[in-house]
Amino acid sequence: MSLQIGIVGLPNVGKSTLFRALTKKQVAVENFPFCTIDPNVGVVAVPDDRLQKLSDISHSAQIIPTTIEFVDIAGLVKGAHKGEGLGNQFLSHIRGVDAICHVLRDFHNDDIIHVEGKVDPESDRETIITELAMADLAVVLKRIDTLEAKSRTGDKDALKELELFQTLEHILNNSTPISSQPFTDDKQILLKPYNLLTLKPIIEVYNSDEQPVETPPLGVSDEDAPLGRLYNTRLTICAKLEAELSELDQEEVSVYLKELGLNDTGLNRLIKKAYETLDLITFFTSGPKETRAWTIKKGAQAPEAAGVIHSDFEKYFIRAEVIAYQDFIEYNGEQGAKDSGKLRVEGKEYAVCDGDVMHFRHGA
Repeated sequence: MSLQIGIVGLPNVGKSTLFRALTKKQVAVENFPFCTIDPNVGVVAVPDDRLQKLSDISHSAQIIPTTIEFVDIAGLVKGAHKGEGLGNQFLSHIRGVDAICHVLRDFHNDDIIHVEGKVDPESDRETIITELAMADLAVVLKRIDTLEAKSRTGDKDALKELELFQTLEHILNNSTPISSQPFTDDKQILLKPYNLLTLKPIIEVYNSDEQPVETPPLGVSDEDAPLGRLYNTRLTICAKLEAELSELDQEEVSVYLKELGLNDTGLNRLIKKAYETLDLITFFTSGPKETRAWTIKKGAQAPEAAGVIHSDFEKYFIRAEVIAYQDFIEYNGEQGAKDSGKLRVEGKEYAVCDGDVMHFRHGA
């Protein structure tokens, strides 16, 4: 299951520094706008302490975590939807991602020039949201032209869709994200092919001065977010500090976190939050060959989970043998769980739970 998070923001807010920390992949971070021209893609493992514990019990030869792709997209500027800066080529890179990580500059450094000449994360936030909304408006207006022509022939489906897109036009003309308004599931499905930017989940990362924190910036909370349910995921991270930590070994990082009374690095919190924001869960397979994490959407049924491993497993699905993660640990593996009656046999309608350790029977 390939998942992408696009990292966006104004120039010189720390996007590329954050990306480098995430992937330990060197990218251009020179002090001038538009230094990142082509999108850089890095594959990042989703941190999950459960993998090692499962592997220890199963004596696995290797551990394979689940992953998320982060795409570093060059800095947008005010007027990008009109072609300012490097314009819509960056906006087109965002359309293919599953969610957006919006980096906001909340650090002060006179040697790093802010494109607007001041550090004001809330103003930057509104600039980017406006650019995304205006880019969506261009898509919506183009679709309205097509639908108006169809509706004049009496096409009822076109009339219904036209009404929806005219509603979107009104929302976007106010530089407001589409996600600020509730839409029924059938309308969400109708809009999906258009990859509208302001319908995508957004994680807002406030890139702070060099001080390790685990809370949003002062005065900011999820409840304060005025832009709808998808726009209220906020984290505070010091990208510069995280880049330095990414160069240390795990033992050194653990000592550092303990000294500061922190539970986890900012990067791990971001990766986990990205995973949660996409409404994903993890199930496991574990044995002598490997212990592996697999990604599925919350609510997915057993055949769909089997299909993540191999399409034929879903097509010829028979049943799933399931052990809850805690039971697998408590009873020291599959045999112990089975002897204790903790191994369950589930059919096609079983909704997989996060942490399930699964073995699929199939007729492939």
